[in-house]
Amino acid sequence: MALRDFNRTMMLPMRVWDAPTRLFHWAIVLLVLTSFASVEANWMQVHLLSGYTVLTLLLFRLIWGFVGSDTARFRQFVGSPVKALQSLRSFRQRGPDTQVGHNPAGGWMVVVMLLLLGVQVLSGLFNTEEYGAAYAAAGPLVQFVSKQTASLAGDVHAINFYLLAGVIVLHIAAIGAYARFKQHNLVRPMITGVKRLPAATRQPRLVSPLRAALVLAVSAIAVWALATQL
Repeated sequence: MALRDFNRTMMLPMRVWDAPTRLFHWAIVLLVLTSFASVEANWMQVHLLSGYTVLTLLLFRLIWGFVGSDTARFRQFVGSPVKALQSLRSFRQRGPDTQVGHNPAGGWMVVVMLLLLGVQVLSGLFNTEEYGAAYAAAGPLVQFVSKQTASLAGDVHAINFYLLAGVIVLHIAAIGAYARFKQHNLVRPMITGVKRLPAATRQPRLVSPLRAALVLAVSAIAVWALATQL
């Protein structure tokens, strides 16, 4: 067997996801569950704090998409819609998982979820929708808009949640389908950061966690200033 063919078939562990990206992913999972449960239980202060945390992480992820590790950068995983469709058409084809980060279809799924999360938290900033008999949740920016605009924000906040929930279900179903039909485990690499890839695969560049800490601090300060209207 030629060395080139050997490198194509030999699968070796490779670190592809940095810790900040993985922590962002699982933190968003917990926060979405917290936001839903807090509304159902009428714990609106918890709901507001959860929303502020989601906004902080979204700002972090937006910046990290330009200055973070290779697999976290938007230019690495957001391709043309044509490539995404081609990726979906090849779904039934069996073979080892050779994708370093998100595949083209998965990249667009990430973009859609980030956009829906953004709509959810931004509409919440202007929301005065009542939850329960006498408790109203007021976003920090509601005083700057009309009553009609605040009411519209509440409607968007409610409707967008169902869109977000639908996309999350679709995301989970896609992960299950990849595991069932292609034997690709997409969950383990997002936990460990490591994926088995062909030996000839180029190692993605992972930047220092200190940069992530700086980006997170800037994002947290920005959201704190927004929440306190400084």
